[in-house]
Amino acid sequence: MSLKIEKKNEGTKDTVFLTGRLDTATAPELDTFAEKELINTQELVLDFTGLEYISSAGLRVILKMQKFMNVKGTMKLIHVSDIIQDVFDITGFADILSIE
Repeated sequence: MSLKIEKKNEGTKDTVFLTGRLDTATAPELDTFAEKELINTQELVLDFTGLEYISSAGLRVILKMQKFMNVKGTMKLIHVSDIIQDVFDITGFADILSIE
């Protein structure tokens, strides 16, 4: 299973749609994407509608993106499934991330 990353740009706001699995194999892909594509982003929205699974490697990339966005703007997660919300709750990420 792979990860599909799509970006919709609206000025300084970028919505990134993640579909599939964010794991050890695909986390570097998101990391590279973030470094290249989100340089000028001030408002980042991560849409997890299609995200089925997240591993610790995926969590690390999300945390890195959050730290990056803290410096220059905002980041929020939307459409987080119950399974992934549980992961955020258990790991304490729910306290760090803005989840709607």
